[in-house]
Amino acid sequence: MPVHPIEYRYGTREMKRVWTEESKLLYMLKVEVALATAEADLNIIPEAAAKQIAHAAEKVNVKRVREIEKGISHDVMAVVQAVSEQLSVGADYVHYGATSSDIIDTALSLQLQDSFRILVTKLKKLRSVLVNLADENKLRVCAGRTHGQIAVPTTYGMRFAVWALEIDRHLQRIWEARSRIEVGQITGAVGTQAAFGKRGVEVQARTLELLGLRSVEVSTQVIQRDRYAEYVMLLANLATTLEKVFTEIRTLQRSEIGEISEGFGKGQVGSSTMPHKRNPIKSEQICGLARVVRSFVMPALENNILWDERDLTNSSSERIIFPEATILTDHIATLATNVLGNLQFHDSNIKRNLNLMRGLNMSEAVMIQLANKIGRQRAHEVVRLASMRAYESDETLVNALLKEPAVTEHLTKEQLEWITRPENYIGTAVQQVESVVALLRQEECPE
Repeated sequence: MPVHPIEYRYGTREMKRVWTEESKLLYMLKVEVALATAEADLNIIPEAAAKQIAHAAEKVNVKRVREIEKGISHDVMAVVQAVSEQLSVGADYVHYGATSSDIIDTALSLQLQDSFRILVTKLKKLRSVLVNLADENKLRVCAGRTHGQIAVPTTYGMRFAVWALEIDRHLQRIWEARSRIEVGQITGAVGTQAAFGKRGVEVQARTLELLGLRSVEVSTQVIQRDRYAEYVMLLANLATTLEKVFTEIRTLQRSEIGEISEGFGKGQVGSSTMPHKRNPIKSEQICGLARVVRSFVMPALENNILWDERDLTNSSSERIIFPEATILTDHIATLATNVLGNLQFHDSNIKRNLNLMRGLNMSEAVMIQLANKIGRQRAHEVVRLASMRAYESDETLVNALLKEPAVTEHLTKEQLEWITRPENYIGTAVQQVESVVALLRQEECPE
């Protein structure tokens, strides 16, 4: 009976497949086979034995491994015995010279490698959607906000460009981190490779060459957990970006703002009691699950604090945090792409909010123009006092300014009306967006 929501509610098929019990066993068997092959290549074990081990590994299944583990209470030895019992000869060469963590940690690195490949593909798609939105909305002027209050205008293109570049930085971080994270080890009981005699470095190098992983430079019985903490922090950082983006989308979908909204299916139900509701449930799901991903950072960091050459305190938590953090991050990245690809814009509300403050949000534009005539500090005070009076009297900024001799001496009503039009005060927004779009579209092109 399913218990965890990942089993039936969250996660994509391709990412969950990487983290199934069956897949974990296959990764471990792949390491055992590579080890035997490497040892045969180096004439440490007979070549025939390595081939027999590879053939035997194909016959091992989760059910049998579970049965063995139930009796011996050791997961890796259960795999070793499951392979060995398939052999008439050569059983003594299975797992030759290795320790359990050589298999577990190296198999984990293979899982992380495949997870990265899936996640990078998803993030490139998400980046592309954001780039397109930036390009399509570079002229869609809207109210900027600081401290939750309406500020000078910006454009929706600017917002999407900022987010697109942030996703691009996550892709760069992943690229930079993979060389530190996608590593394996064949180092033995405490990292000295003593069981391999003088051939330990060669065994490790050849095994990991066969697996497509880099070798650790040095380790204890385990690969040091700072590498895996970095992996979890990468996921947490990405999830936090997604929460930031979709918190903004939820805010902009609020009834009193109503500038954009999630797509809403024809038969979709928003509330069990309020038939009119169109709730941003996908954005809320992204925000909620991002918090779960972030919560794994602390145990991931604490897993690096092991006694001496190792203890087992990391093992139990890692069985939870790696699959959950990876599957949930992939899930919300996929969901983010879907939501952004189906955003709805409500231009009448965007225009309404731009004009909501009767021109007060354009006070900086007036101040800058007036500063050229009477100096910046005096201009700021004149416009500030006029703005405060406009707040209190519910009049427009232009009308309030027309009562100021320091203003009317230099600016006409027609000039003030032009200055306070939002579309006339977006600076280099279009230029900046076009630059970002060109940069990121160039990165999308094949080399």
